[in-house]
Formats: sequence, structure tokens, C-alpha cells
Amino acid sequence: MKAILIDDEKPALQHLGRLLAKDGRLEISGKYTSARLGLQHLQQERADIVFLDIGMPEMNGLEAAEHIAVLDRSIRVVYITAYSEYAIEAFELNAIDYLLKPVTSQRLGKTLERLESREKQSARQAESATEARALSILGFKRLEFLDTSEPGKKLQWRTSKAQQVFALLLHNRGQWMLKDTIVDLVWPDFRPEKAVTNLHTTVYHIRKLLKTWGMDVLVEFSQERYRLTYKNVSFDVEEFVRGWRGTPVETDQEWASRDKVLSLYRGDYLAEHHYDWAEPKRKELQTAYVQMALRSAEYELGSARPREALARLISLQEIDPYSEDICRLVLRSYADQGDFIGFRKHYEKYKALLHSELGVHPGSLIDSWVQRVL
Repeated sequence: MKAILIDDEKPALQHLGRLLAKDGRLEISGKYTSARLGLQHLQQERADIVFLDIGMPEMNGLEAAEHIAVLDRSIRVVYITAYSEYAIEAFELNAIDYLLKPVTSQRLGKTLERLESREKQSARQAESATEARALSILGFKRLEFLDTSEPGKKLQWRTSKAQQVFALLLHNRGQWMLKDTIVDLVWPDFRPEKAVTNLHTTVYHIRKLLKTWGMDVLVEFSQERYRLTYKNVSFDVEEFVRGWRGTPVETDQEWASRDKVLSLYRGDYLAEHHYDWAEPKRKELQTAYVQMALRSAEYELGSARPREALARLISLQEIDPYSEDICRLVLRSYADQGDFIGFRKHYEKYKALLHSELGVHPGSLIDSWVQRVL
């Protein structure tokens, strides 16, 4: 395996180089005193491992690691620091290990053993991968991952912030988001330097989780911006938008096709997470769902299926309890079944709700229609 070393302190760089040369397990293909020079090397020649100092001027190790991930996500990073207070943070940020200065041969040996173990593990995972696997991301009601090969597998976010940053990038999927914009939305009360460090840590945890799930989802970084892209993964919100229709239903085949789309809506968009930035999209999708479901209920009533229509409309009324259109169709469902007791009770309950909650009465058109029916 090839490695490059990046450290702005020449004595430390030479010391690490001597230890690695003596060990003999890695081929050192470059040693650099700045992250910029190390990145230029990686643009021209591939390396398997980068030993990267955290505290460097011009560009620190955490920022450099983001650029390395853009060049080649398979490159392993081992962080190096002279300050013990950064050790825990460095350990959380990398997929392999961290080293405290001065580096000893014994500690370096443990790191190299960990590297070898990780390589063997990756090879085994690649061999056991199956093509029949289907992966999905769910955004309705709550953020979840689904894996058909392991249906009982549950998503375990390292932190709630990791979940929120992933949801934010997914919300803006395919679009570049400025690092400062993400920080302002997720850590509005933090000092800028601390917030950016938290973002780097969080992005690492997201990438690690995606790798654990084996999802073809990338969190990319370029020019101080992030974006999320994916392939071979379905997203229920995207499928719903693609299949949405607001026009009247004409045939049973069309009704069945739309019912599959409506079944994707398990609840409001990211409803259980209460993200303020998701609220406009939540309302937009909810309105779209209600409109499409109403068209299906109208078709069910027109094709003599009032029981099916009633079940659908009752669930819609939980979403929009004040809607006169929904109430009218619910009443028609009761009337088509000859259930005039249910008809009267439902209308009285609707009137009481409008009066107590909004201080208004039903419109004159629906009220006169109800009186004629009764």
C-alpha cells in the first residue's frame, strides 16, 4: 500500500518517515509540509493512506480531509496531532486511527495493524455483497433507511445533528449548499469555528453510516460547499412527487396506480423531526397528498365503493379537519351506504368543531344540502 505524509513540521515529518521505512509495510510515495502540496500529489498519483497533521497553517487537517474525500473516497486517513485535547476529536473524525506526537514505533505498529485489518474486512464485505439487495430512504413521517436483505435492520444515528444534516442535504439533494448555510441552520447558537468543526465531525459520521449500510450515497465537498447525490437507491418523497396526479381518476387501472403512489405517504414529510427548514415542503406535500386522495375518493364514490371512500376520507379529515370538501364527501359516503344516523352525527360533530375552534359555521351551501338529505 502507498502512503503520503503531510506535516508542516519537518522534524516530525522526517521522524514518521523513518519509522514507516523501518517497519516496511507501506511504500512512502511523498512527504509534504503543506496540505496544498499533498493534495496536488493526490491529483496526479493515487495513494492508499494519508498521514495528516491536524494543526497546520493555511489549511488544517480536517479541511484537507474533505478535499481528499472529493479526490478519492477510498483513501484512508490517519490524523496526527501534538495536542492531546484534539485526540478524541481526531479519532471521531477518521475511519482508521489517530497518532499523538511524538509518534512511537509501538503506537505506529498498532495503527498499521488496524489498517491491515480494515483492508481485509473491506475485501470480505465486497465478496459477500448481493445484487438482489434493494435500498430505500424514507422521508415521510420519519427519516429511515430500508434494506430488503435485512428487513429488521434499524438506522442508528450517532447524533441527532448527524440525522439533521443528512436530512438537510437530502432535502436539497443534488444541490450544492454552502458550508456556512448548513452551519447557520443546524448550529445557529455556536461560535463559527466550533460550528464548522462540528460540521466536519458530523459529515464524517454520516459517511461512515452510509458506508456501513453499503448505500451508493455520496456526501460531496467542493469550494466550501456540500451536496448529497445517490444512485441505485429509491426515495419515497421523490417517487411520490414523480407519481403525483391532481386530475380526476378515469379508470380502475388508473385508480390502482394512484393508490400505490398514495400509499407512500406514511405521514407528513419529516413530521417527527420538527425541522423548521422542512416546514414549507411539508405543507406543499401535504396539500398535494390531500388533493390526490380526494380525487381517488371521488372515483370510489362514483364507482359504488362508498366504504372504501369513507375510510380514505376519515384519514384525510385527520389531516385537514376543517375542510368543507372533505366533510361533504364523508357525508356523501354515509348517505350512499344509507347510514343517515352516521351522516347526522358526523355533520353535528363537524359543526361543533368549527364553532369551538374557529368560531364559524358551515357554509350555507353544504348546510342547505344536509338539511335536504335529512
